[in-house]
Amino acid sequence: MTRFVHDEFAKDYLEELLKPYGEVKSSSKISGEIKEIDVLFTPSSQQTSNLEVLGLLGRFTEFPAILEPFRNAASIDEICDCIQKLLEVKALLRRDAKANKTRLQESDIPKLWVLSPTASPAILSSFNVNQKSGWLPGVYFLGDALRTAIVAIHQLPQTPETLWLRILGRGSVQSQAIVELSALPLNHPYKQATLELVYNLRENLRINQNLESDDRELIMRLEPLYQQDRERAKLEGKQEGKQEGQQDLIIRLINRRFGETDAALIERIRELSIEQLEGLVEALLDFSVVADLEAWLNQQVG
Repeated sequence: MTRFVHDEFAKDYLEELLKPYGEVKSSSKISGEIKEIDVLFTPSSQQTSNLEVLGLLGRFTEFPAILEPFRNAASIDEICDCIQKLLEVKALLRRDAKANKTRLQESDIPKLWVLSPTASPAILSSFNVNQKSGWLPGVYFLGDALRTAIVAIHQLPQTPETLWLRILGRGSVQSQAIVELSALPLNHPYKQATLELVYNLRENLRINQNLESDDRELIMRLEPLYQQDRERAKLEGKQEGKQEGQQDLIIRLINRRFGETDAALIERIRELSIEQLEGLVEALLDFSVVADLEAWLNQQVG
């Protein structure tokens, strides 16, 4: 069984995405029978405006949220269990408010988002769900009093807005999302951290003897991405080493020619790119005083 592996990945993944924006509690225990909430999120008041980078997931977490991801399609009983967890959290908040003689605000009560790869018409009908204006296909709301929505991940449109949820899909949906993830710019705030979590999932799956076809497909999809990423990391390491070596060489040449150089100038040299460092090596031959070096550095900024 690889379900536990995927469950742990989902919790770690959601925690990694959401922790910059508020408090994240994974596997949070609640009173009554021993039950665990997969992810309980409370947003920070200063960070909610930045949640847009997470697309649809960001909309889910603008307010307190319970996130319950499922590797397999959630059954009626499993969805009911999730709703029971929400109601127990609400009851706990009401008790705390009463004890503190404060009023519990509706906005302080979490909303429940059941993240399921699929949801059959029979299951959706049994909960009498509805789709609300302004929300994407695949998001189904129960009655307002229940503060609950079922998210059928495989029904979400294939857009950047849904990428961070489709990562939690399975089969071709998850594979396509990983391809889109790998194509994001290198400086994207969540690309590398998410890829590392996905690679860790790959390693955990590889040591399992009883893999489902979806898991074998995922490992095959990740193998070339993993190799490319590691090769790029090695190349970047070599480039950084080359850059540091050129910096040290140039600083030694400057010190030898003009005496001990001011620390501020040294710092400016260390900020130069490899191409600029190569240009500085040639320009050094024409410098007669430190002022020539300062003028050259000023030109690079301009």
